[in-house]
Amino acid sequence: MASASETFTPVVTRSDDPALVYFTSGTTGGPKMVLHTQASYPFAHFITGKYWLDLGPADLMWNLSDTGWAKAAYSSLFGPWRLGAAVFVQQGSGRFDAQETLRLLEQYPITVFCAPPTAYRMLVLEDLRRYRFAALRHCVGAGEPLNPEVIEAWKAGTGLTIYDGYGQTETVILVANYPCVPVKPGSMGKPLPGFEVAVIDAERGVELPPGQEGEIAVRVKPQRPVGLFREYWKNPEATAKAFRGDWYLTGDRGVRDAEGYFWFVGRADDVIISAGYRIGPFEVESALLEHEAVAESAVVASPDEMRGAIVKAFVVLAPGYRPSEALVTALQEHVKRLTAPYKYPREIEFVDELPKTISGKIRRVELRQREIARKQHGGRQVREL
Repeated sequence: MASASETFTPVVTRSDDPALVYFTSGTTGGPKMVLHTQASYPFAHFITGKYWLDLGPADLMWNLSDTGWAKAAYSSLFGPWRLGAAVFVQQGSGRFDAQETLRLLEQYPITVFCAPPTAYRMLVLEDLRRYRFAALRHCVGAGEPLNPEVIEAWKAGTGLTIYDGYGQTETVILVANYPCVPVKPGSMGKPLPGFEVAVIDAERGVELPPGQEGEIAVRVKPQRPVGLFREYWKNPEATAKAFRGDWYLTGDRGVRDAEGYFWFVGRADDVIISAGYRIGPFEVESALLEHEAVAESAVVASPDEMRGAIVKAFVVLAPGYRPSEALVTALQEHVKRLTAPYKYPREIEFVDELPKTISGKIRRVELRQREIARKQHGGRQVREL
């Protein structure tokens, strides 16, 4: 700092000039290059920092995302920067450690904490009552939908609510829960200022009424929101596919209730169609997570000659539990009770871990492809022991 120049002449840029490229996580296919402008991330993440992260100059923000991912732009760079907050950085081993994370939250004056659902699911397996977080006041989660059971367990152990948020590499935060609005556990929340978000019939490009499932979309006409990417760089086909009529299509399916809260169903490619029924994997995963034996799960479609596809669950067991035929049956009955009889996983496979992107999102596409290959080669039903 002592040797730095006291003068600086910034480059004059237009708000729509290119600024940076992020890569999508590749949860449903290969990553795409997302081109943002000088305004769409550096400027527009003000609303992320103000309304969702609830940051101010007195805050110390800790975000678990690595700096190569768009989530770091949300919570480690542009959000805190625009609101004048300091950022906490841990130089770790690269592998998430729940006990170390809790110890750091206790040891340092971190006021705002952001973690992906995968991390929260591991944190609530610890005895949270052993820790005292004197400075921590606000917790947020993003990257994938956060199960209501995890939100409740975190609040029971810490006294704090996790405010789930929904955004994409292509956008700033779009829909979120805020400290000033009552939280419906499991809901994505409500749209951010500056965005008109709706659930639409993607084929017809029309908005659907409350309670009806469709694609989550952002209105781009007549006024395009500032916090939206410019294009998929060098991929005009993907760019054209993402925009239809007046809308930007997120590729995610959801439902908006009568009070304006949004509920995530799943990626459009992840929704399971079995014997004519549409089944969202997130609902089944949340039901499984309510069982004490389940630490984590991923639900996908598995090809079936009779039904077209069946619900297949990959389950990581909580400490102290072992695979068994009796546990398979217990989990199936548990899901039937909490959802609907047709939604239960007809196949369950116990695994040590789930395939994930580097940013921690479950790669359901990899599990689907594994199931297709297994069925094509005459694989037996797996209830695996």
